[in-house]
Amino acid sequence: MRILHVLAAFPRGPDDVIVPWLVELLKRLKAAGHDVEVFTSAYKGGGNTALDGIPIHRFRYFPAPFEDLTHDEAAPDRVRRSARYAIMPPFYVLGGLRAIRKLCRARTPAYDVVHVHWPVPHALFGWAARRACGARIVTTWYGAELRWVKGSLSWLRPFVRWALDTSDQVVAISSYTAREIAELSSVPTRVIPYAVGFAPDANVQRSVAPGGHFEILFVGRLVERKGVRYLIDAARQLPRERRARVVIIGDGPERQALEAQVRRDGLGDRVQFRGRVPDADLRRAYASASVFVLPSVLDSHGDTEGLGVVLLEAMSYGVPVIGSSLGGITDIVQHEKTGLLVPPGDASALAAAIERLARDPGLGARLGEAGRRDTGERFSWPAIVRQWEACYAAALAAPGRR
Repeated sequence: MRILHVLAAFPRGPDDVIVPWLVELLKRLKAAGHDVEVFTSAYKGGGNTALDGIPIHRFRYFPAPFEDLTHDEAAPDRVRRSARYAIMPPFYVLGGLRAIRKLCRARTPAYDVVHVHWPVPHALFGWAARRACGARIVTTWYGAELRWVKGSLSWLRPFVRWALDTSDQVVAISSYTAREIAELSSVPTRVIPYAVGFAPDANVQRSVAPGGHFEILFVGRLVERKGVRYLIDAARQLPRERRARVVIIGDGPERQALEAQVRRDGLGDRVQFRGRVPDADLRRAYASASVFVLPSVLDSHGDTEGLGVVLLEAMSYGVPVIGSSLGGITDIVQHEKTGLLVPPGDASALAAAIERLARDPGLGARLGEAGRRDTGERFSWPAIVRQWEACYAAALAAPGRR
């Protein structure tokens, strides 16, 4: 099959670590014999035109010095913060429509499937592609865009219903997101989660954290919905003799406030901010973690965790995990079986769960091993690729185009 993936942002070079799970999916589809390409935005006038043999078509939408609506931060966050960014979305949409129409008309043989990620607003690009070359449209919904239209962007509800109803196949990344889709449309929805963003490195074995610390790991963007402030509150409640240390890997707009919270609470020796790290360092961090925590919450914009791929990565290393009992996290973590779930925003419950694992290493080992097995069975790449191939085949077999 000839498949064009449409998305806002894609790695600008081999060292750009954004959407690693999607990069791996495209590699796997290519290895399975499919002709895979990417349509995405330029960044400050440029960006790579290929990655690991996968062609990348980047469209221009603004003067190069200011062409940064995407990639380093979520576009809605930028639009809310700055008048300059607020005027850019129409230019982004028009630039993308013009470019994808030209690309699809020139592509010989034509694309069979156009796979649209983040359908707000990219469903428009899928519509233009269909008109240009007759491709079938698959849309993947991550959840955040659905929560936008239930909140501050309610005027976009008709657009979202149109995007759902005109897709040949609709895919949600979790059962939670599928339920959100059902609130807007009765369209049939497949649930296809992420797979692990990378396989554990055979050369990196599970190890004890340096200095004998009980190491609590968080990996992700430092934004409100990740709930990192509750993890810091939980660390303050842990007994000193536990020698617990929180390692925070990632960056984002909340970092300064979180660092100020650590200073205010006198936790400088117990909480370490490492920012973004190379892939090899991230693997070592997973391997040495005593527990991985994803303390996500429902943020002030109504957004929360669509799935939580970092949980899959930690579990693939056999690390016991603790997550909040909301969003797509509950698709991954089975409470008391493959990890522990706690109420979102409850630092005391989170501290109690961490202390429970620290006191009972046997429980941590059992949960970690069960999580590793479950990840391999339900979220392995062969299983996920088979689901996507079935989805594309169903799109091609759908009767007529709407």
